[in-house]
Parts: sequence; C-alpha cells; structure tokens
Amino acid sequence: MIDWRFARFDELSPREIHDLYRARAAAFVVEQNCAFQDLDGVDPECWHLLGYSPSPQPSPKGEGAKSPSPLGEGRDEGELLAYARLVPPGVKFDEPSIGRVVTTQAARGTGRGRALMKEALARAEKLWPGRPIRIGAQHRLERFYEDFGFVTASAPYDEDGILHVEMVRPAGRVRQGRGQTVG
Repeated sequence: MIDWRFARFDELSPREIHDLYRARAAAFVVEQNCAFQDLDGVDPECWHLLGYSPSPQPSPKGEGAKSPSPLGEGRDEGELLAYARLVPPGVKFDEPSIGRVVTTQAARGTGRGRALMKEALARAEKLWPGRPIRIGAQHRLERFYEDFGFVTASAPYDEDGILHVEMVRPAGRVRQGRGQTVG
C-alpha cells in the first residue's frame, strides 16, 4: 500500500521537499554515477507525486498517540518510496510530461514503480484531459513505459552520459495492463 501526496511545489512541506530531493539524488546522481544539475528550475512550476509507506497507526485505545508531525501536513513516520513530477505543457515539451520518475531502493522489485506510473498517469489525465503525454525516458526503461501505452518518438540520444529516448503516450490511450490497450 502507498499513501499518495499530490501537490504543487509551494504546497509541499520542507520535509517533503527534502524527501523528494534525497530520493532523486540517491537514484539519479549516486546510483547512476551521473553528475548533473537536478535542480533545473522547473520544480516550482510542477505538480509533485510522492508515494509514502503507510504511517504507523496508533493503538485503538489511544495508547502511543503521537503529537503533530514535524514532517508536514498529513506526514508522519512514513518513508518515501516513489516519486514523479508532472510538468505542465510548454515547460519541457509542447505536451505535458512526467519526469524524474523514481522508486527508492527499498521499493524496487515490489510493483511500486508500476503503481507510481499508474497514479501519475491518472493525475495527468485529470490535470490535462485528452492531452498526449511526452517523456524523456532512459533507453533501458523503454519496455516499461511501453506497458503504459507510450511509443518511442525519437532515436536514442545521450543525456548526461545515459542513453534516452523521447516517448509519447497518445491522447485517449489507456493501458489496462500488459498488452491490453483500450481506446
């Protein structure tokens, strides 16, 4: 189970901003051994989808009740497991985009990456109904994104030493699961 938090940048708590930058740096800078400028000036214009592990629940008798959390509104002890940013049209591409898609090491191999993309696509459809979505995907993840209805729209290109491809998910294309496209 994942507790989703979806907000514009200026609505995030300092702890949530810390969590998302920590997850992004761990995956994109440290694990991939790729020195690049993650803080690209785009975050303040975007929506941010954060997926946390469920917070511990107090006992039914109120034992162990917790004081208000310093982690931000609605945040408690949950750990950030998954993150994506939703980029409005005209910021990165003419189309809306989903980027900085990451699951933490603790969440990999659990299906949470698929849950993240499903949630991100649902949120994008609500923000920008009927619009195609364009992404810059790492080439090695092309098949993953194809499972969500994306089709390759460019030749592979180098971005910060990692091969990428542009991919587009046409408007109205809803992927129900592996190999099942509706629309």
